[in-house]
Amino acid sequence: MAMATREIRLCVPVLTRVEGEGALDLVIHNDRIDTLRLRIFEPPRFFEKFLEGREYGEVPDLVARICGICPVAYQMSAVQAIEGLFGLDAGPWVQAMRRVFYCGEWMQSHALHIHWLAAPDFLGYDSAVDMAASHAEVLRRGLVLQGLGNAIVNLLGGRSVHPVGVRVGGFHAAPRSADVAALHGRLVAALPDAEALVAWAAALPLPESDQDFVSVSLRHPRDYPMNEGCIVATGGLDIPVSEYEDHFAQDQVAHSTALFSTLHGRPYLVGPLARLNLNADRLHPPVRSTLARTGVSFPSRNPFHGLVARAVEIHQALVEAIGLLADYREPAQPAVSGPVRPGVGFGATEAPRGLLWHRYELDSAGLVRHARLIPPTSQNQARIEEDLRCALEALGVDRDEEVLRKRAEMVIRSYDPCISCATHFLRVRVARV
Repeated sequence: MAMATREIRLCVPVLTRVEGEGALDLVIHNDRIDTLRLRIFEPPRFFEKFLEGREYGEVPDLVARICGICPVAYQMSAVQAIEGLFGLDAGPWVQAMRRVFYCGEWMQSHALHIHWLAAPDFLGYDSAVDMAASHAEVLRRGLVLQGLGNAIVNLLGGRSVHPVGVRVGGFHAAPRSADVAALHGRLVAALPDAEALVAWAAALPLPESDQDFVSVSLRHPRDYPMNEGCIVATGGLDIPVSEYEDHFAQDQVAHSTALFSTLHGRPYLVGPLARLNLNADRLHPPVRSTLARTGVSFPSRNPFHGLVARAVEIHQALVEAIGLLADYREPAQPAVSGPVRPGVGFGATEAPRGLLWHRYELDSAGLVRHARLIPPTSQNQARIEEDLRCALEALGVDRDEEVLRKRAEMVIRSYDPCISCATHFLRVRVARV
């Protein structure tokens, strides 16, 4: 006679340190996971529909409102797509400042995740506030690096949250040389903090994990991928941004309002770990040296090394910004313009959480007729489920539900998912058969 199903519900109604609302359902049979569903039930936000009928110049400000932590990524993917459609070359000054702009976003987002969202998991605390007494210097460093990232975004965007300085063709205004010089000095002074962060992150007691997964990111001919490049993947994929839809699929599943993305039918990883797995040779020499001293090597098959990758990218972004701002000169014009063309434009940049792909169809008046935006978290969702299954079975699904919950949350938080820009996450429902 089969054993009766015993269902246990564990509810954590307000769990900070992730963005959005969701739940995890597990069905366990004979100490194996029969069913695992990461349920995302946030209501749709309709940003793609909001864009329809809007004039192309409105798009950068509108898409910046999608996310309060990574608005730069949405703006950069949008302007790249529209400028590509128009055949508009913004020029070297704009391209350099856009990389600086992106450096700021990476620094603030990664510093927030490492110090305030993820570190408590690995140090045995419920929150960063609980860490403060024993790890005050760690949190101070996090605030310094996050603050510098915000300062960079504010410099070029006019404000650090939902910046308004970006336009198709460049920026609405150029920073003053005196403001750049003052910020440049602060960036140089923070280099020891960034180097120390890499060593500290690599020394954390991260769980061991060895998984076979596909990494996907941009790759640039010379630079570490950020704002330009082709799309590459483990296994040899190398395609222009315009061919994304020929290889990647997004499917609706019953348990999620977010789409599940696959590459040739398989889940894949985007984000800092994927970028470093595919682009470690593009790191600046001092960053490579700092990483080499840790003993952690990339490519890595341990998903928890995403935290180390974030620390490495903070150092990379800081070194990059320092170099690009060292000989700053105010331009004659902070933007260029050109003729409006109808058609379809494609853009892809590397948000802090991974590849962010945009597609816009414009008419002859420059109005948006159709928009498609594919954020990193929807691309990672199938990979998160795959990782959860591996991690929980390796831990042992016969463990107490509280132990399973904590490990599941640790796994999910390691991806820094941006479910909806809210601040509560996990209810766990376990059914043992």
